[in-house]
Amino acid sequence: MTWQPIHSAPYGKDLELSVIENGEVHALVFPCRRGVNGWINVLTGAPVPVRPTHWRYWPEEKGGR
Repeated sequence: MTWQPIHSAPYGKDLELSVIENGEVHALVFPCRRGVNGWINVLTGAPVPVRPTHWRYWPEEKGGR
């Protein structure tokens, strides 16, 4: 799946997030979920301290939850 704009990210799904830094796309290496209060690392339950710009579904082969 191609990257989608962050405003369209669904709630309650394991997602791969990306940020754009210096004109380059960098994907986070852990699955995240969108919650009412922001983004959560699925593996640790900790808040994600970045402002993602894009999302796509977390690939099963990466070993999400």
